[in-house]
Amino acid sequence: MNRTDRLHALTEELRRAGPRGRTARRLAELLEVSTRTVKRDVDALQQGGVPIWATAGPGGGYVLDAVATLPPVNLTPAQAVAVAVALAGASDAPFAADGRAALEKVLDVLGPSARAEVERLGGRVWVRSGPVRRPGTAAVLEEAVARRRVVAISYRDRHGTASRRRVEPHLLARTGDRWYLVGWCRERDAPRWFRWERIERADLTTETAPQRDPAVYGTPPPDAHPVR
Repeated sequence: MNRTDRLHALTEELRRAGPRGRTARRLAELLEVSTRTVKRDVDALQQGGVPIWATAGPGGGYVLDAVATLPPVNLTPAQAVAVAVALAGASDAPFAADGRAALEKVLDVLGPSARAEVERLGGRVWVRSGPVRRPGTAAVLEEAVARRRVVAISYRDRHGTASRRRVEPHLLARTGDRWYLVGWCRERDAPRWFRWERIERADLTTETAPQRDPAVYGTPPPDAHPVR
């Protein structure tokens, strides 16, 4: 999640919380950042004119003024449940944090009867979550792909050998039951697939990744398709 999207998600989370507000720690957990980053983001929003107030004392946090209104949205209860099912079945997927924020926005603007129908229908769909978790580097990798920025990674291969590489990100792909960062490895001067749970550290650079012919990464199998 890049900074612009994170600021929007932070605002929406505070809007959702209403007068109860949210603590910096809770916001950090939801957005997958540090509490220091949350405080910097809140400062930026306040300087931009967003009416956010800090509450002191035990349980204190941040509250968005009630003058902020909700944007309109028009989804059926079944569509809302479909989004929830997709998110629940792919908790380790790229942009999962953005997906959860989008779902909450949808639920917030449903009327009481539609919200009740979502709860009823959602209760009839079960998902058994596996042990797979998103790696700590996921947010940086997502931003690298979204902004087309070169990313410096620390990677440990299947033999346990660690290396430091600079990668031009091309796409995030799932094959089998694993997610990969597909990109051009400058150390190998060749395309590579990096299992993203083996990426131990990722640092976004300021360098824009050059456009390369997608053919250099190979031809996708016939049953592979983009997420659209």
